[in-house]
Amino acid sequence: MTGIGDPSTSTTPPSVPDTPGSDSVGPEFHGPDVHVTDGRGIVGRPLALSPSRAADFKQCPLLYRYRAIDRFPETPTAAQTRGTVVHAALENLFDLPAELRTQDSAELLVEGAWAALCEGDPELAKVIGDGGQEAFLAGAYKLIATYYTMENPTAFDADAVEEHVEIDADDMLMRGFIDRIDVAPTGEIRVVDYKTGRSPGEAYEAKALFQMKFYALAILRTRGVVPARLQLMYLSDGQQLIYRPDHDELLRFERTLRAIWQAIRAAVASGDFRPKRSWLCKFCEHHARCPEFGGEIPPYPGPPAGFVA
Repeated sequence: MTGIGDPSTSTTPPSVPDTPGSDSVGPEFHGPDVHVTDGRGIVGRPLALSPSRAADFKQCPLLYRYRAIDRFPETPTAAQTRGTVVHAALENLFDLPAELRTQDSAELLVEGAWAALCEGDPELAKVIGDGGQEAFLAGAYKLIATYYTMENPTAFDADAVEEHVEIDADDMLMRGFIDRIDVAPTGEIRVVDYKTGRSPGEAYEAKALFQMKFYALAILRTRGVVPARLQLMYLSDGQQLIYRPDHDELLRFERTLRAIWQAIRAAVASGDFRPKRSWLCKFCEHHARCPEFGGEIPPYPGPPAGFVA
């Protein structure tokens, strides 16, 4: 049910047969309903389960605490920032009339997205270093060029882009953003997610699909149908990971999410977030706050406002 496909030019909605063949900076947590901040970062919405935060908790409960409860700031890498820019460009691309969705247009949208990011946060320019803008944009253009080898956006319209989903399912609040939803004339739904890194090896396919199953479940709960296809597009190497879920599988996945959510709620109520050492620790910015690396865990600030145990 899974498979990495070779690059192919897709011009059709998801009802046709397949042609054989870390990313952005926090896309799940921006939104128009967040206006209030305090010393711990953005607040104003109840605690919810997103793909990223669920993955954080599975990887290391203490990392989850630092990102979801304390909300300690983290410095984005150049690759993450490039991912944000490319995601924004591809989102805006589908706002254009079909005939204008050319590669040249997409490159202009990359430039506009980068300018808008820098205007909103001038510190981002430091991420790529002095004199690094030309190479940074060249890397983004390369990802865009690869995208155009994978599908032709002038040949179809998206049903939705950067779709915000928020679902309260029996006391489990789910929240996220879906890069793109396509609907065929015959009604089949395809969920598309752009990845600006390389495709995973077989050992990591399940982890890559966790996010897509989350969104497939969201589609099931909001639209009442199981998506015909989940499609991860890896813009670094032009590969695609395609998955076709079924209804019973999504119900089993929902039970898995519910178990994760219950464990998170128990940890939030008690303040017991234990570190879990792994090879991923080398990418973590919180060593100074982690006892696995000789650091000291800061006092627990308590559950977020509105949390009820």
